Amino acid sequence: MKKHFLIFGAGLLLLSACNSVKAPEAILPIPEAKQVEWQKMETYAFVHFGLNTFNDREWGYGDSDPKTFNPTRLDCEQWVQTFVKSGMKGVILTAKHHDGFCLWPTQLTEYCIRNTPYKDGKGDIVRGNRTQQVTDACKKYGIKFAVYLSPWDRHQANYGSPEYVEYFYKQLNELLTNYGDVFEIWFDGANGGDGWYGGAKDSRTIDRKTYYDYPRAYKLIDELQPQAVIFSDGGPGCRWVGNENGFAGATNWSFLRAGEVYPGYPKYRELQYGHADGNQWVAAECDVSIRPGWFYHPEEDDRVKTADALTDLYYRSVGHNATLLLNFPVDRDGLIHPTDSANAVNFHQNVQKQLAHNLLAGLSPKASDERGKTSSAKAVTDGEYDTYWATNDGVNSATIEFDLPQTEKINRMMLQEYIPLGQRVKSFVVEYNQEGEWLPVKLNEETTTIGYKRLLRFETVTTDKIRVRFTDSRACLCINNIEAYYAGESSDTYTAKAEELKSYPFTLIGVDAEEAQKCMDKNNQTTCFINGNTLLIDLGEERTITSFHYLPDQSEYNKGIISSYEISVGTDSNAVNQVVAKDEFSNIKNNPILQSVYFTPVNARYVQLKATRMIHDSEPMGLAEIGIQ
Repeated sequence: MKKHFLIFGAGLLLLSACNSVKAPEAILPIPEAKQVEWQKMETYAFVHFGLNTFNDREWGYGDSDPKTFNPTRLDCEQWVQTFVKSGMKGVILTAKHHDGFCLWPTQLTEYCIRNTPYKDGKGDIVRGNRTQQVTDACKKYGIKFAVYLSPWDRHQANYGSPEYVEYFYKQLNELLTNYGDVFEIWFDGANGGDGWYGGAKDSRTIDRKTYYDYPRAYKLIDELQPQAVIFSDGGPGCRWVGNENGFAGATNWSFLRAGEVYPGYPKYRELQYGHADGNQWVAAECDVSIRPGWFYHPEEDDRVKTADALTDLYYRSVGHNATLLLNFPVDRDGLIHPTDSANAVNFHQNVQKQLAHNLLAGLSPKASDERGKTSSAKAVTDGEYDTYWATNDGVNSATIEFDLPQTEKINRMMLQEYIPLGQRVKSFVVEYNQEGEWLPVKLNEETTTIGYKRLLRFETVTTDKIRVRFTDSRACLCINNIEAYYAGESSDTYTAKAEELKSYPFTLIGVDAEEAQKCMDKNNQTTCFINGNTLLIDLGEERTITSFHYLPDQSEYNKGIISSYEISVGTDSNAVNQVVAKDEFSNIKNNPILQSVYFTPVNARYVQLKATRMIHDSEPMGLAEIGIQ
């Protein structure tokens, strides 16, 4: 009996030795646990709602009358029900935008909901009270809540002074202590410029790197809301993706070089890709509005992104190792517009349908290298997040192959790295077997990084064998999930139609005819560039006009964007001096969409556009399309 026990014990020791393979060392940088949980949310909602909604503005100056804010049918449960049906795991509320108006009854300023007709000044859209506040609705339907607090404040007279910074931190403290847990704090990168500023109506310049003393904010947040992820251009919790179009680069590292990126960072386009040599984990968040603007404008009711367009953005955001923050502009009744709701719900259903049946679930793949039984290739098909296939130390390339029970059509794949141990993969190839030959699938993007999640759309293949060759990695592989799908014969990409502008016929005085044609050819991929800051437009005859429309350059670099403008008219080319509109194109740098300027009807033959400020002073004006009506 003793002999048998000894043999059994030795067997156990041997088995233990076989299974006690050391787990891979983490490769820095790595995410905090809260950053991993944040990325698992994948999609969540943004809500822009405030005085801008009732004054048809994107960036209010801070001079709108609080008495104009009166949503008579406001129903936050309707909002949250839309979010839940759209697959959103949380919502970020713009508690204060750049205009300085506060959606909560702050004791720090009179420019807040206390001084509006809404609920006779007793409302609080942030705090819970039946159906009309956000936090209660989130709790009721089981989604998370977060806040947007603009550091820039175009209302406050003391903006730009140390006193304003103290005011800002008191606001932040109110939001962090009075409204329960938040999953994210959103700090906008727009800081300083024109504003009302207590009636001064001037421009304030601040040092974006130092003025707000952000380390103080991080410390306060860690004390009061330690679970919250902090968003700004450069994090530290998550980063802006460098555009407001809703997508990240196919190559997307979750890293930044610590301390390099700050609000207003001039090389913001590189944020689509991250820093391959970064030493701080700051994954990307893709913010985009379901409409052209961030706040509600009635004229955009027929310009809501379709379910197909939103599906495309999902693949290029969540599917490119980022999260998708989808904005819903609440209307003047206090509701999400039915079109917005329907398209968002259909988008979620569309994604679910395309990724409904995982063809690799439960299969036992073969791998060219395995670290041991606990890190075997089987881990990528077991449906568990915290199990993973790992290769041995020093093995930075490997192949994993799947034999399907039968021949299947495939045109989608999902790959995930186990990011608690770091992001590793630098390049990979997906191949399918056809009559004994391995062929690459046909993609429209490079297969480089993976990170938390990579979704691939490719030309449909029919096969019973598929494999992934990981060709390069920063360290041994750690892959926790691989899935394959047939999504039907849907389009792999969605391209919005060029904006069709209605306009009176016109010519550009002093501009080459071929160049001028580029801003009236109904093609947003051509741009007319005008040297100087003034353009004179001839309508050919005197007409009654009411609006001017401007689409900036739509190329990757958005060259020659006009920031502020003045529009004058006249009946004589030598006297075009009646100013009909002057303002700024709010947020145009980050969201270079069609700009429409409306004014009191006026009779004129000539229209002069003057760029009073450019995004980049050295550039000519870039006009993809213009129109006058």
